[in-house]
Amino acid sequence: MKSRNWVKLFLTTLLVGAISTSIVGFALKWSEYKPLFLNVDVIEILSILLWLIGVGFIFSIISQMGFFAYLTVHRFGLGIFRKLWNPVQLVIIAFVFFDLIYFRYQAFAADRGDSLISYITIALVIFIYCIVIALIKTKMTNKHAFVPALFFMYVISIIEWFPALRVNEASWLYLMIIPLLICNAYQLLILPKIANEKS
Repeated sequence: MKSRNWVKLFLTTLLVGAISTSIVGFALKWSEYKPLFLNVDVIEILSILLWLIGVGFIFSIISQMGFFAYLTVHRFGLGIFRKLWNPVQLVIIAFVFFDLIYFRYQAFAADRGDSLISYITIALVIFIYCIVIALIKTKMTNKHAFVPALFFMYVISIIEWFPALRVNEASWLYLMIIPLLICNAYQLLILPKIANEKS
């Protein structure tokens, strides 16, 4: 792929990260920000927006680092495991799904009195979203793309989400994971189109 196409992917993913983080950020704390809009406090709104855009850029860069890391890991995996690479990825996906529920519950539920259901729900909703994106990727390419796409969307997204998982503060959890999932999906689905551009 030409360098100009890489730059295009980088810049458009930055934009996706900035927009998605801004929308999610205002939505998560709308009760706090609503008076600013009602009072038309332009300076305060712009300062919050600029902060969210900056955070979105960071999330986007984390997403892109994860994407390019996975492209490398995928090549190594194919070289080492060959036909067993897909089963290996499925095992890792199952392991990460279990860990996302079990270890988070063990680490945080006792202190906060949380229900196990809430931890299962978050892991399951993310997993369903990743399956949908993997199915779209499969329709765009071929059936062999499903497992790698699901692995990237789920496993890599959870790894990228780790800083917020350690904090385990609800607003930060959602503020980070939603843009990450959107950026990861964008890169996964748009890469073939950008890679094949000739101009």
